[in-house]
Amino acid sequence: MAENNIECNSVVDGNVEEVPDKKIIKFNPPLYRQRYQFVKNLVEQHQPKKVADLGCGDVCLLAILKYQKCIEELVGVDINEGRLKWNGSRLSPCVGDHLDPRELDLVITLYHGSVLEKDCRLLGFDLVACIELIEHFDSEDLAKFPEVVFGYMSPALIVISTPNSDFNSLFPFEVFRDSDHKFEWSRTQFQTWALDLANRYNYSVEFTGVGEPPAGSEDVGYCTQIGVFQKKAKATESAISGHHGEHVYEVVYTTSYPSLQQINYRKRVVIYLVYREVNRMRRGYQASLRQHELEPGDPTRKFSSDLPVPIVTEADKAMELTPEPFCIGDKFYIPLERIIAYPRLGHLCGNIEKLRELLADVVELNCDGSAVKVDVHDCGDY
Repeated sequence: MAENNIECNSVVDGNVEEVPDKKIIKFNPPLYRQRYQFVKNLVEQHQPKKVADLGCGDVCLLAILKYQKCIEELVGVDINEGRLKWNGSRLSPCVGDHLDPRELDLVITLYHGSVLEKDCRLLGFDLVACIELIEHFDSEDLAKFPEVVFGYMSPALIVISTPNSDFNSLFPFEVFRDSDHKFEWSRTQFQTWALDLANRYNYSVEFTGVGEPPAGSEDVGYCTQIGVFQKKAKATESAISGHHGEHVYEVVYTTSYPSLQQINYRKRVVIYLVYREVNRMRRGYQASLRQHELEPGDPTRKFSSDLPVPIVTEADKAMELTPEPFCIGDKFYIPLERIIAYPRLGHLCGNIEKLRELLADVVELNCDGSAVKVDVHDCGDY
């Protein structure tokens, strides 16, 4: 690459460019990862359910946020349709998502369209991220941006990041960091613009950034400057439904994740957990029989687990108050009261009636449906 045509992203984000006369500034982690981590931290702090990434590009941020348990809807919008189609599969559920379903539903949608257009499907969001976006707007588009995002979408939180031109003096070039940038603002310029928007649309705003400068250059501030806007008054359901608009975006990709809100996945997990606990207790009973050289169902032998469990939590105390497993002949019985005392199963089922319903037709119960019934010995023991 010629010295007079340096790609700034290779210096700022890729950390690979060698430039004479000036010391290379390396960010660890790379700057783009720091920006994504900032948004991830914001999500963990505020626990939003609906999150949109405007100008989502290669969907890297969405791929990180899909693991956040609080999120139920993720949306990406970008003007580059081909890029969305190419990267959409990165957001698909994997085998592990089916084996260990999320607690809450998650729907991910990628839209092809301009973030300067109003689409009513972007209403009612808790967090909207605009990461390295606004510097790609010309003056006319930049003037449209606030009314769409702050005025129309009006989410509870908006995070905007953009290059800090004060930091550019440390780089070995005198042009913008990317050839597509229409401007790069100083901290004063960005903060003046942001404060005006906050006042106009009833938001508060806090300023921070990522990409710390080298020692001795602290006065230039962060490499990437960030504004976090928070709505002063939450929009009501009626206010959101009062907005009418068209579906101007084109759906390029959509997927939904398996979750415990879906009865088939909840039932599958409950049955797995019940079998696991039943088999653990059955093995404990078998160990007791072998230790005392007794036969199954011997009235002189009470149930005991294979290892003593100290009572240290409220869940342990609750377990001690439940009926113990018992054996009649070659059949081993575990009361549903004891099974549902396990916190995970209690959370998933809520009550014994729901547990019984989820076990129906799959797990054998005794005649009155109060206990799981299994053989003391089965082929798995041998």
